[in-house]
Amino acid sequence: MIRVLVADDQPVVRAGLRAVLGTAEGVHVVGEATTGEEAVALAAALSPDLVLMDLRLGTGCSGAEATRAVRAAEAPPYVLVLTNYDTDGDILGAVEAGASGYLLKDAPPAELLAAVRAAAAGESALAPAVAARLLARVRAPQVALSAREIDVLGLVADGASNSEVAAALHITEATVKTHLVHVYDKLDVTSRTAAVARARAQGVLA
Repeated sequence: MIRVLVADDQPVVRAGLRAVLGTAEGVHVVGEATTGEEAVALAAALSPDLVLMDLRLGTGCSGAEATRAVRAAEAPPYVLVLTNYDTDGDILGAVEAGASGYLLKDAPPAELLAAVRAAAAGESALAPAVAARLLARVRAPQVALSAREIDVLGLVADGASNSEVAAALHITEATVKTHLVHVYDKLDVTSRTAAVARARAQGVLA
């Protein structure tokens, strides 16, 4: 029996996943989480075999951060990312955090179930488009920003000030500035506008 924890902040998505997984022999949903923090806590409490993790879980801990925390535990469950987002930064952030697979939410049920079984067995489970993107990055490596740096830059791209970024991510303004310094250095730019433009050109931001 594959015991699955579903982590997604949208009730309709959770209900749909529960319905799809409920049709599969040998698969059982043991719990649902709506935030990254809740996903980490339930993963520790319920000891699932697999966590189906969205990358955007409202405020607080991101899906990538939750994945890293889940995978850092003793005898951790595997993590299969299931999301709408497929930028290089999202994909790399999830894989670097320890995700065994990365699937998009428009995947057909059969593909989802196959990915669940593969990931729960410790195998790689990547959507074809995602696998192609990762292969392209390996063949032509580009600058890789950390998940938190991408979070900061994404908010900057939306027009947020340093104080607004700090409030949204529950960090200090000084930490925001430090992240931006690292981003500028990695992207070889000197301004917020240039950083956003370079990140979009490289596929780090949508």
